[in-house]
Amino acid sequence: MALFINVEVDAAVARDGELVKKLIEVCPVNIFATGSGGALQIVEPNLDECTLCELCLNAAPPGTVRVVKLYGDKEVLTRKA
Repeated sequence: MALFINVEVDAAVARDGELVKKLIEVCPVNIFATGSGGALQIVEPNLDECTLCELCLNAAPPGTVRVVKLYGDKEVLTRKA
């Protein structure tokens, strides 16, 4: 199955327990999980379920979570300041 998006999260956010918890809570399709040591883990099998709701973008500091469309113009969605 081809993926239509990729999610990138800054390393500092991926290690921040409160932000990891917040990302897990807001994502309606469970793209985020807690990995080893409490760090953020991207659940790749769930990426194709993304609805582009932008809740993850709004849950983290501006520019630290990016949703990259892997089709068309390959737009990058990110929260602006």
